Amino acid sequence: MIEPIDKYFPDLTDRQRSQYEALYDLYADWNAKINVISRKDLDQLHVRHVLHSLAIAKVCRFDAGARILDVGCGGGFPSIPLAILFPEAQFTAVDSIAKKITVVRGVAEGIGLTNLTPCCARVETLNERFDYVVSRAVTEMPAFVRWIWEKIDRGQHGTLPNGILYLKGGDLTEELARTHKAWQQFPISELFDEEFFETKKVVYTPKK
Repeated sequence: MIEPIDKYFPDLTDRQRSQYEALYDLYADWNAKINVISRKDLDQLHVRHVLHSLAIAKVCRFDAGARILDVGCGGGFPSIPLAILFPEAQFTAVDSIAKKITVVRGVAEGIGLTNLTPCCARVETLNERFDYVVSRAVTEMPAFVRWIWEKIDRGQHGTLPNGILYLKGGDLTEELARTHKAWQQFPISELFDEEFFETKKVVYTPKK
């Protein structure tokens, strides 16, 4: 079931491989109680959610001790797949909807994930600071940047300087221009060859 992940991340440990394997059954079980993933997407979990999340890791690898905030984490994407891949980095997964955080906590406990802290809150209310902020299509970028820009510390705790790594699709030129930041766009179709990623991107801007 995790062939798509093995294909692009061949150096996984046995523990990481078993954690990725366990995700399908855990999400299927939780989804029956609290619907956070559509049935169609659940059947394609390892491509549409797990591998999609891991596109960020192809753009930036996080150092041990790096602090990463996942804003509007929903059912735990991209933070849970990334926390499995980077067990020595520290992840905070925040969402304002309590039932989604219940799922994130349940899945994280189910795979023994100790480097992820679920948090039910609006991101604007957080007092902590982070090295990187990740997210998946939560809102338009100008609003997103307003929410989180002052929560990012300058520096470099990965293969790119600290900043925002955001998963989004389509033509983002006008939307990104309204943030008045310097963005790089990484087409995921150049990282992974599954058709699902044809129009999807990782967009990045450093905290300067």
